Amino acid sequence: MKTTTQENNGAGTFNVPQPIRGDAGASVIGPRNPSREAENRDVILSPATDHGTLGNLRWSFADSHMHLSPGGWGRQTTIRELPTAPELAGVNMRLKAGGVREMHWHQAAEWAYMLKGRARITAIDQDGRAFQDDVGEGDLWYFAAGIPHSIQGLEGDGCEFLLVFDDGNFSEEETFLLSDWMAHTPKEILAKNFGVPESAFARIPEKDLWIFQAQVPGPLAADRIAGAGPMPNKLSHRMLAQEPIRSSGGTVRITDSSVFPASKTIAAALVEVEPGGMREMHWHPNTDEWQFYISGEARMTVFAAQNNARTYNFQAGDVGSVPFATGHYIENIGDTTLRFLELFRSDYYADVSLSQWLAFTPRELVKAHLNIDDSVLSKVSARKTPVVGAS
Repeated sequence: MKTTTQENNGAGTFNVPQPIRGDAGASVIGPRNPSREAENRDVILSPATDHGTLGNLRWSFADSHMHLSPGGWGRQTTIRELPTAPELAGVNMRLKAGGVREMHWHQAAEWAYMLKGRARITAIDQDGRAFQDDVGEGDLWYFAAGIPHSIQGLEGDGCEFLLVFDDGNFSEEETFLLSDWMAHTPKEILAKNFGVPESAFARIPEKDLWIFQAQVPGPLAADRIAGAGPMPNKLSHRMLAQEPIRSSGGTVRITDSSVFPASKTIAAALVEVEPGGMREMHWHPNTDEWQFYISGEARMTVFAAQNNARTYNFQAGDVGSVPFATGHYIENIGDTTLRFLELFRSDYYADVSLSQWLAFTPRELVKAHLNIDDSVLSKVSARKTPVVGAS
């Protein structure tokens, strides 16, 4: 019996798996979604080691509502889209050159990773200290809850970035927007607040702008405003400029408050896995993991105790969720470099490696548990805990 078949849904022909393993299962003879199933091969035909009822740990931004605006767009993944991720929420946003994510603030802290292009960011803190910077691909920023800020696309093709908020219930629609506040304040109050005539506000927007089109800003030096002085911690960080941890199958860059002091509530790792490699079996002892896949193809199995394990497939634009302290790995199953972000609601990054646990436990005790011989244990000890290993 065939375990894969070619299916056509009118948009093309796809080689999709059939849910058949040996004499278990049977072919699908009813309606199918071939393109979707081809993306999730290990969901349709799961490994024999999968078992139980572990909830869905995958969502794609491709399934999120696209909010379009004159200066760009945004789409979000929150606990409403991915209920297994209660600690962090994400927004994927695009600004055209000159496009402005209008001046605003949140009740949640905002962490960002620049995916493409360049942007200008601005902020002030409660003491009137001002911050401005131009950020490009691989750069981060962090704005604490309540800190007012803005983002604007720069010359060329503007920018696209990932925003991550330290509350899984966060919604982009709950942002405190400058134009929204002004539109819902009586003009006589605005006049009294600023000491100008009411007529000064005759042309303010009647509703929020959210993302709008403006002129492309000039050099950063022209926008420099000192305010009440410099902030104690810089609000942006060049993640790609960090020297990575290198191992046989790829690299990892870890950015938490130890190297980016402003980032008090979100820690991150940028992981690159070469074809044939994998992010080793491990778990995180401090908090849930929220993932964003930038490029490549991945497979992840999550072990949740009580005989529960489930395997998921990921590609660019997907979000993954790993509950607190559950064991997992991430394998590159494509033929290009796999690149993804691991994110945590924490000021520090921490993980525990299965290889390290076995290597640093008395050998006879490990042998008694797993019934493996000395030659295997020697290889485990020799691995020296690569974060990313090759096959």
